[in-house]
Amino acid sequence: MVQPMTAEDWPQVREIYVEGIATGNATFERSAPAFDVWDGSHLPAGRLVARAGNEVMGWAALSSVSGRCVYAGVAEVSVYVRASARGRGIGLALLRALVEESEKAGIWTLQAGIFPENTASIDIHGKAGFRIVGVREKLGSMDGRWRDVVLMERRSTVVGAEG
Repeated sequence: MVQPMTAEDWPQVREIYVEGIATGNATFERSAPAFDVWDGSHLPAGRLVARAGNEVMGWAALSSVSGRCVYAGVAEVSVYVRASARGRGIGLALLRALVEESEKAGIWTLQAGIFPENTASIDIHGKAGFRIVGVREKLGSMDGRWRDVVLMERRSTVVGAEG
């Protein structure tokens, strides 16, 4: 069941984020921040969790790509699924719900930066209507290794220039 995220979900959301960080293929981040830092860097709209009973199985959220007003309808997507729940459609359910919430908030473009090795994430983004825009080669160095990032984007068909 996909529901809005609450502050009380943070301990489990953080735990799932830490699992993703540990894979080495989810983010350039090295550690999960405190809630106030995370809260300040994500948009109020589109904070979602997938729940099985009281357990958070995954989460999704949006962050701004720029403070410039012309980019007010463009957001960066984050989707993370608990290691024990991967491969069960949770990530795709979260991403589809996030698309719907983003459009309600007036967001016309969603973008995602994904390591090429994270083929499962690239696959679910494609199923949710994202397309590969390109590959940002050697975008950042991680553990002494330069990493490429696949840039994917989804344009709304109901909000903005396409709507």
